[in-house]
Amino acid sequence: MWVQRDLTLKPQPRGFHLITREIVQGLPELGQVRAGLLHVFIRHTSASLTVNENASPDVRRDFERYFNAHVPEGWREWEHTLEGPDDMPAHIKASLLGPSLTLPVQSGRPALGTWQGVYLCEHRDHGGPRTLVLTLHGE
Repeated sequence: MWVQRDLTLKPQPRGFHLITREIVQGLPELGQVRAGLLHVFIRHTSASLTVNENASPDVRRDFERYFNAHVPEGWREWEHTLEGPDDMPAHIKASLLGPSLTLPVQSGRPALGTWQGVYLCEHRDHGGPRTLVLTLHGE
């Protein structure tokens, strides 16, 4: 089976947001797959995806603090500044984390660990809706 679908996420404030539930709900065909792969790609250059802790919101806040400290706004060396002070740092953060994930699918669900979830990493103050391309392959 091959299925591909766009999923548009509602706008989120800057930060790291769990979106595992939205992905699973947006792709009902997952339930039919015994074994396969789910590829998730974000169509934006100022947001990214990662997998990490799904229980403690402290982890998501610490991610945000870390990236803000290491890729700061207002660095005087930035040349690309026309789209606001959060734009160029957002591009760097998105490149560091990456635009896609490939997840195993097992028994109708992403085969994530007990404490793992998929994050939307929103690097802009007002990034707007974000679109994911979900591609499922399996049997």
